[in-house]
Amino acid sequence: AAPAAAVSFDCQSCGACCSYSDEWPRFSLEDDATLARIPPRFVDDARGRMLCSGGRCSALTGVVGGSVSCAVYAARPDVCRDCQPGDDACLQARAHFGLN
Repeated sequence: AAPAAAVSFDCQSCGACCSYSDEWPRFSLEDDATLARIPPRFVDDARGRMLCSGGRCSALTGVVGGSVSCAVYAARPDVCRDCQPGDDACLQARAHFGLN
């Protein structure tokens, strides 16, 4: 029997981590100068995180599981930088969308 195909962790054809929860991405160790780089329309100041609607980050563009991108990729918060393709958070979000 042929070995099972490896799961692809191409973030630009996934986006599950950016659509998984209204509770993140939550700001943590970013300083004021770093946060100022994120356009205000994407920030939920009252909750100290990226603005989300229905679990989806407002900076995510495209279709989850299809083709996505981040409108603030260069200035994305630390929690977004810490999420790595194939890590536990990634796999949990992918499972939620049936992408595993």
